[in-house]
Formats: sequence, structure tokens, C-alpha cells
Amino acid sequence: EVQLVESGGGTVQAGGSLRLSCAASGFTFDDYAIGWFRQAPGGEREGVACSSSYGTTYYADSVKGRVTISGDNAKNTVYLQMNSLTPEDTAVYYCAADYLYCRGDVIDYWGQGTLVTVST
Repeated sequence: EVQLVESGGGTVQAGGSLRLSCAASGFTFDDYAIGWFRQAPGGEREGVACSSSYGTTYYADSVKGRVTISGDNAKNTVYLQMNSLTPEDTAVYYCAADYLYCRGDVIDYWGQGTLVTVST
């Protein structure tokens, strides 16, 4: 069974930091791009960051400079380090996998999401 399991969400004050984790299983992890999306309450899903199977990384302009995506291939886990959080970062964060590239148009696998709430 293919699984992507997010963890690390919670409530943090503005200006604080969180590290989200995405643990993958059931597919060849190092052949896939792993990315993070988010969806605010009532909002549309948007891409946050992605790391391709080649190690190339991409970031949304809204988080660039505050967010770092990284991975531990030995643990089949991808992390999203988020710093200087603002209330606009409040959303459910989803990890996703797509074969080789950070295309974003067709996603092969989705996690169930983890909620991040940034308070004032």
C-alpha cells in the first residue's frame, strides 16, 4: 500500500518555526519528486515547495527565504522546515509524490494532511 503520512503540524505563534515531516512507503522513494502543498480554510490548494528526484528544489514566492525542503532517503522521509511563520501560513499542509519531476499538474500520491495554525 502506498502511503504518505504527514506529521509535525500544530499551533505556533507568529514568528515561530515548525518542521513538518512526510514519511513515504509503498513506492520507490528516490524515483519521485516529493512536494508540499497547502490549503487554507476556504482557499484553494497551492504549491509550497518541491524537491525533484534529482534534488532540484522549488519554492513558492510566498515562502521563499523562510522555508526549506530537505530529505532523508535512508528514512524515506521529506521535511519542510518553516521559519518566520505568519497567520497567512495557516493551512492544512499536504505532501505529495510525482514521478521524477515537480510538475504539479498530475500528482501520483497524496498524504492526508497536517494542520498548521499560526496565531497572533
